Amino acid sequence: MRIVVGITGASGAVYGVKLLVHLKKLGAETHLVVSRWAEYTLKTEAGMSLSEVRELAAHSYSPDDLAAPIASGSFLHDGMIVAPCSMKTLAAIACGFSDNLISRAADVTIKEGRRLVLLPRETPLNAVHLENMLRLARCGVIIMPPVPAFYGQPKTVDDVVEHSVGRALSLVGIKNDLYFRWGGLD
Repeated sequence: MRIVVGITGASGAVYGVKLLVHLKKLGAETHLVVSRWAEYTLKTEAGMSLSEVRELAAHSYSPDDLAAPIASGSFLHDGMIVAPCSMKTLAAIACGFSDNLISRAADVTIKEGRRLVLLPRETPLNAVHLENMLRLARCGVIIMPPVPAFYGQPKTVDDVVEHSVGRALSLVGIKNDLYFRWGGLD
C-alpha cells in the first residue's frame, strides 16, 4: 500500500504524526510533504523537528518540489490524506491552485479518481470554508474533521486522536483496529 501524506500548519500536528507512525507499523510506503508552517506547528505542538517527522516516512519531499513523483498523475498510489488540513490548503485544493506540492498532489489525486481525505482543523467555520468543503465533496473528496466520538469512552487525548487517525485510514481502505466501532446498543 502506497499513501501520500500532507501535513499543513493548522493546529493538530499530532494527527499527521500518528498517521505516519501507524502507516509505518502497517508497512505502508508513505510519501510525505510537510508545509512550511507545519514545521513550526510540529515543534510547538508535538515537540518534533522536521527531520524527526521525515524519518517516519519512506519518502519525503519539499513543499516547493513540484517535480516530485507525487506531482504527476502517472504516480500510482492508494490514496492521500492531509492531516491536519489548513483552510488555506483546503481553499487551494478547492480552486485547483497548485502552488505547492501538497495542493498539487491533492489536485492530481482528484483528477485521477483516487481517494483524498482531508482533516480540516478550524472552528468556527465561515461560509467560505463551508463552500470550499462542499465544492470538494462534490468532486468526491472526503471531508473528515477530526471530531471526537465519545461512544467509545476515550480515556486520553491519545484515544481521541487515534480514533480520528483510524477513521482516516479506513477511509483510504486500510483496515485497522485503532478505534471503537459502533455496534449498537446492548
